[in-house]
Amino acid sequence: MQRAALFGSPGGGPGGGSGPGPGPGPGKMAAGDLGELLVPYMPTIRVPRSGDRVYKAECAFSYDSPISEGGLYVCMNTFLAFGREHVERHYRKTGQCVYMHLKRHVREKVTGASGGVLPQRRNPKLFLDLEMTGDLNSDDYEYEDEAKLVIFPDHYEIALPNIEELPALVTIACDAVLNSKSPYRKQEPDSWENELQISKHANNLMQLDNGVRIPPGGWKCAKCDLRENLWLNLTDGTILCGKWFFDNMGGNGHALDHYKEMGYPLAVKLGTITPDGADVYSFQEEESVLDPHLAKHLAHFGIDMLQMHSTENGTRDNDVKPRISEWEVIQESGMKLKPMYGSGYTGMRNLGNSCYLSVVMQAIFSIPEFQRMYVGNLARIFDYSPLDPTQDFNTQMAKLGHGLLSGQYSKPPMKSELIEQVMKEEHKPQQNGISPCMFKAFVSKSHPEFSSNRQQDAQEFFLHLVNLVERNRIGSENPSDVFRFVVEERIQCCQSRKVRYTERVDYLMQLPVAMEAATNKDELIAYELTRREAETCRRPLPELVRARIPFSACLQAFSEPDNVEDFWSSALQAKSAGVKTSRFASFPEYLVVQIKKFTFGLDWVPKKFDVSIDMPDLLDINHLRATGLQPGEEELPDIAPPIVIPDDPKAPDIDESSVMQLAEMGFPLEACRKAVYYTGNMGPEVAFNWIIGHMEEPDFAEPLSLPGFGGSATMGATAFGAIGLDNQPPEEIVAIITSMGFQRTQAVQALKATNNNLERALDWIFSHPELEEDNEFIAHMMEMENNANANIISESKPDGPRVKDGSGRYELFGFISHMGPSTMSGHYVCHIKKEGRWVIYNDHKVCASERPPKDLGYMYFYHRISS
Repeated sequence: MQRAALFGSPGGGPGGGSGPGPGPGPGKMAAGDLGELLVPYMPTIRVPRSGDRVYKAECAFSYDSPISEGGLYVCMNTFLAFGREHVERHYRKTGQCVYMHLKRHVREKVTGASGGVLPQRRNPKLFLDLEMTGDLNSDDYEYEDEAKLVIFPDHYEIALPNIEELPALVTIACDAVLNSKSPYRKQEPDSWENELQISKHANNLMQLDNGVRIPPGGWKCAKCDLRENLWLNLTDGTILCGKWFFDNMGGNGHALDHYKEMGYPLAVKLGTITPDGADVYSFQEEESVLDPHLAKHLAHFGIDMLQMHSTENGTRDNDVKPRISEWEVIQESGMKLKPMYGSGYTGMRNLGNSCYLSVVMQAIFSIPEFQRMYVGNLARIFDYSPLDPTQDFNTQMAKLGHGLLSGQYSKPPMKSELIEQVMKEEHKPQQNGISPCMFKAFVSKSHPEFSSNRQQDAQEFFLHLVNLVERNRIGSENPSDVFRFVVEERIQCCQSRKVRYTERVDYLMQLPVAMEAATNKDELIAYELTRREAETCRRPLPELVRARIPFSACLQAFSEPDNVEDFWSSALQAKSAGVKTSRFASFPEYLVVQIKKFTFGLDWVPKKFDVSIDMPDLLDINHLRATGLQPGEEELPDIAPPIVIPDDPKAPDIDESSVMQLAEMGFPLEACRKAVYYTGNMGPEVAFNWIIGHMEEPDFAEPLSLPGFGGSATMGATAFGAIGLDNQPPEEIVAIITSMGFQRTQAVQALKATNNNLERALDWIFSHPELEEDNEFIAHMMEMENNANANIISESKPDGPRVKDGSGRYELFGFISHMGPSTMSGHYVCHIKKEGRWVIYNDHKVCASERPPKDLGYMYFYHRISS
């Protein structure tokens, strides 16, 4: 059959074209031939069913989208999307021939052409759910959307819509694809914020000219003494408390009473106002809403929205002078930072509280071992990816690494654009960056917190990622080896003086904040007194004084002995006082240091130590090397404590009130029950510490199981963030699986992915049939690993943890900083040293750093240097 373009003009723009493939120019075909042309492919064309994920905004292997030069191809059978560079791979692998090609044409408006009216799309039904043009000003650009069917391998094209000429099934399938919702949109309450509607009162909101000006802090309800959960009425400027169901905080409902009395419909929650928006509630519409004119409405009461930052308790927002506010210092605000472009200088768009993921991945992919593993093996990983690459960890890691390192999504503006920016005195060229929607959806899908839209702890996500790298490694190569080290713990019975040495694996060093060692205690005391007085008198708050902590004091606090709670001495066969010290049995190639800035207040709300620590560029911790059992020390007898089983194992004694307190914080209910049970009902605070120490374990959220009743009651100790992933699966279980005809590599990988559960491992193998196709890739990766293992040593046991031991001298190359009062709110940025200079990564913005705030970081990344 002659190759032909079935619709449109020769140019390949909106309306049709000849497609990307080589060959003769476009031609014409009679309308009646369209149905005949599609007949051989009809069995492969599907209508999306409920539950099908339709990807039409992002390629499975790259960050190409309909706005990219080559557009996007959506498979009409699997509904996966591919950029022009990757669609041929999918066609060759699956034999699927029919794709829908989507292209969004973006053009600058001709000045005065539209008179400020929003651009009209030529095909208004297309791309209803694309969220890709947030960085384009709708007043300056106009869009044309184009869709067509493309039949491979000859690239026949059929323009859409073409309802009269296409078979009914094809028309229905195309319409369903074009109108499908984003596969990342969730129905849980966490995602409601993405679907807020503009309030009908926003455009014509009445605001009284009553002279009310809102102070920068010291707010209090006008009808009671509450100082939290306060709402500012946008009509008359009255500050009143909300009801208890607003953000789960206390209140007497005076804001609602005020609406019923006065009829003023909109209120904004104080403490949530940032340059990006705020929480706005409509009493008349009875829901949270959007106010597109919020900046103007706030300015009416003297609030400059662009200078505001959200706070947890609403006690102050823009009251801190710019030169000392952590938001301004960490983001280097007020400086003309030079944008960086090219390889390694690609930013990541914020999906809504996704900055914790972005900063960790920027740091991870600045490490050569991760670059080699995922980007260096890109072609092989893509070639051996499963039929659904969106659900494969290694594919998505390779995709993200290539997106960050290729420079393909970080290109400087054209010279003409720069001239225009200079003429407009604009020094902020737009950077597209990449949008990690697919990556975030996959790595967080089984995690109750990371799968939400809430802000998270970057340290917890780092450990979660290490867990995923461990569980999804191919062959024996594992880039997370660079973080792994062995900790020696020495526990001494204070009464018998006998000791026990144990070892565990860890991936980061947690450094306590030695507040008692602050060098400016007098200033801190004076500031606190002045601050309280200002709040009481509703005066502007004083200039912030930040505690200055010597790094040496924090390191000393880390090395000092800790009391062991509920210690059972095998020498005494009874509970006794015990102390524990931790030392490094090995030093990692890359040392991650977390500053333990976060704690809990009396109200169980996470708080942060706002401190300045003089973190060194060069770090030497060789003096923390473990020494093992010393001459004269006597070991504690190797006797296990008696197992205490409840009288009624089917109904263990669990304090349900403590369980509910923990569950209200957002932790899984079963995890809360285990935490309360294993801490002996000693209260929610002790149980919370257990949760923090065990939340990265694979069976963290699984139901409680007791010894002798179908499960094991033990969970690996994960203090300081350790993850017990180094032990190989039991050989007897591996033998059972291999006796069924499965390969050993399949058995080992399945058991590691299911925490050595035989039944779940078999289900895992059956749900991953593509592993049988990966033998060649596995062999290749194992060969590469064997050539690179010269510096990897094992512990005394052959099956001991693999570590890359060496000197304890390090140099700082990156750090992650957090702004805000707790890990539940705020914002993250990271600074990374590249090519001899510091670079700041702030979401999609990547710039050369002028003053890297090394003293305000949260997580620090060091690499080993030779002695």
